[in-house]
Amino acid sequence: MTSPAPDRVIVVTGPTASGKSALALALAERRRGTVINADAMQTYDAFPILTAQPNREEQARAPHALYGVLPLGETISAARWRALAAAEVDRVLREGRVPILCGGSGLYLRTLMQGIATIPEAPAGLREQANADWAALGADVFRERLAVHDPAIVARLKPGDRQRHVRAWEIWQATGRPLSDWQRGEPAAAPWRFQTVLLAPERSWLRERIERRFDVMVAEGVVAEVRAVFDRRPDPEWPGLKAHGAPELFQHFRGEMTLGDVRRIAVDHTRQYAKRQMTWFRHQMAPDLVFEGRPDQALGSAEKYLDNLEA
Repeated sequence: MTSPAPDRVIVVTGPTASGKSALALALAERRRGTVINADAMQTYDAFPILTAQPNREEQARAPHALYGVLPLGETISAARWRALAAAEVDRVLREGRVPILCGGSGLYLRTLMQGIATIPEAPAGLREQANADWAALGADVFRERLAVHDPAIVARLKPGDRQRHVRAWEIWQATGRPLSDWQRGEPAAAPWRFQTVLLAPERSWLRERIERRFDVMVAEGVVAEVRAVFDRRPDPEWPGLKAHGAPELFQHFRGEMTLGDVRRIAVDHTRQYAKRQMTWFRHQMAPDLVFEGRPDQALGSAEKYLDNLEA
């Protein structure tokens, strides 16, 4: 294998439970790579088992970055992740290693690869006040107030999406311009060349894999992991609590459902999420290599494709 191009970034993506982490790790071992997280929930620190982050043994086999770096109460957005990921890509390239972005947050990846309009940060006090207003006024009244200043953004948001409504309101308050105006700005494209591998396994295989993975998580201690957070009485609005399985386990701890119900509902929600991810990838991404077979057989195809690029 020849030396990697100094501006090439490998992207390994696909739906949840499709084998992305294993493929990214195998490529990192063979190509002197560093795996950089591109999954929103895996940026949080309290749920490494629940969000299927690479374990200690896997992270010891090759360098990893951006896993478990944020507390559950902090907000991660596409723009914030882009800034974090861009810094890691720069660092990895300077070290002479190959950056390997790995994750299923397609919007985040597109934001890095194609660029995003620059939007200023609002003072923390405005966000706190906006959250207080949401709680005091209720979602409907808050939404009506925002619509006076930014009807375009309100038309795109789901009525109960507190985080994005608050974000739009704080930007209006801080700048006097609607968030929708800022979003129409010219995006800044990344300076690197991306080579994207999409894992697209057969649907029935993926459904079974999602079910088995939940059982493995239980065996590895996910119930105790989530219970530790529940016992801290966290703010229910914390963004990191949206991880698949966390809301259901919280209900279990409150005596509202059995662990069997948790398993059934969490597995169903994860399957639905995987289906939405694949729909997004089909319509919003143009991967360089699509592998539709068993993910554990994808390494050979990925290696051959990458070797041809470097020949």
